[in-house]
Amino acid sequence: MVSLRRDWSVRTRMTLLSSVVMTVLCAIFSGTILGSAHDHATDDQGDRILAADLRAVRYIVLEQIPPVLPDLGVPAIQVVDPAGRVVASNERMVGQPRMASFSLPGENLRADRVVCSVPGFPGKCMIVEAIKIHKDGTEYTVYGADAIIPWYVDRSFLARLLIGSVLLVGATAIGAYRTVSKTLDPVDAISAELAEITSTDLGRRVPVPEHHDEIRKLAEAANRTLDRLEAAVEQQRRFATDASHDLRSPITAMRAQVEEALLHPDEADWPAMTRALLASLDRLEAIVIDLLVLARLDAGAKRADDRVNLSQLIESELGRRALRVRIVTNLQPGVVLGGDRLQLGRLLTNLMDNAARHATSSVAVSVRREGDEAVLEVNDDGPGIPADQREFVFQRFTRLDPARSKDKGGTGLGLAIAREIAERHGGTLTIEDSERGALFVLKIPIGAEGDD
Repeated sequence: MVSLRRDWSVRTRMTLLSSVVMTVLCAIFSGTILGSAHDHATDDQGDRILAADLRAVRYIVLEQIPPVLPDLGVPAIQVVDPAGRVVASNERMVGQPRMASFSLPGENLRADRVVCSVPGFPGKCMIVEAIKIHKDGTEYTVYGADAIIPWYVDRSFLARLLIGSVLLVGATAIGAYRTVSKTLDPVDAISAELAEITSTDLGRRVPVPEHHDEIRKLAEAANRTLDRLEAAVEQQRRFATDASHDLRSPITAMRAQVEEALLHPDEADWPAMTRALLASLDRLEAIVIDLLVLARLDAGAKRADDRVNLSQLIESELGRRALRVRIVTNLQPGVVLGGDRLQLGRLLTNLMDNAARHATSSVAVSVRREGDEAVLEVNDDGPGIPADQREFVFQRFTRLDPARSKDKGGTGLGLAIAREIAERHGGTLTIEDSERGALFVLKIPIGAEGDD
């Protein structure tokens, strides 16, 4: 049953819930009405019996008590003297013993009881009203009785309540189903559209409802997600195309060299060809390593949260690397931030390798603290990067003009990796204006916790 309820649609669950609630409300309302109607009917019944008793009292007062009383409006009525003898009764109670034996205590002149053993009415419970009257020193008790009011008061009244309740519950169920269906129609449209969207038609978007409600927010969120998905898929497509091209180029070169050497084995310079193959293999290895780094960054791999002294890290990295250009440093001590030491080291290495490849003679490296940020600047004295291409160089497998192309040894992924690492540490990596060459500026919050 539980698994069945889980399979019910929202329409079914909401319709059932509203129907149950309305059924409970109708039951409470009907019960209240029946209780009130029963109380009123019982009071009216008691007043009618009392009126009949008073009419019988009139005969006593006038000293005209007939043995058989006329019809006084109730099924049973008796007049009982102090000795307990029935001195008068209506026609139906003639010859019957007294219908009740309860007396009126103290000075009470009226009392009522429910009696289920009234003579002449076997198997029925009746309301018995008794009043006490004194005449010429004689005390008489008049008993009048009528059937009790059933809990449902009247069959037709109960039937009207049941029919009304059923109609109201039915109308509520229909109304709830239609309302929920109308409300969920946009959701069905969104679901249908999402089901038809595939990787080949990510340009499609789900319909946005006119009303500014939660479903509209859902549709807008779905469309924003599709926007991001389309951008990510397009980026992956471009990345796969560029990666295949950059991997294919050194492989093609190596294949051509090997095939040429095999065609003329006696004329081939095998040591030179081996050195060329090793250079191509080094380039392939560098590309594969950078691809793996990007894959880990894209997957959101958890990073370490070390306390990194940026100036010491730069000195350490520069101390174990031999670059062909002169390095000029201006490192402010005590610039410590939270981050992944290995990733920040990779970022610095990529910036330094890029600057060294394009520098004419020297690279300037500086570290300082500005407010709550650590600032790293790497400035080469090469040809520089035009302002309209400064963001373009951070894209993967970027190709600029030959003056700053990756054909000088880069993989086309180093700057993309550097920016990814900077952003994972809550910072930015940009290219700013400089008097000469390209000036890369890294800014990372000192207390940044970054992404886990």
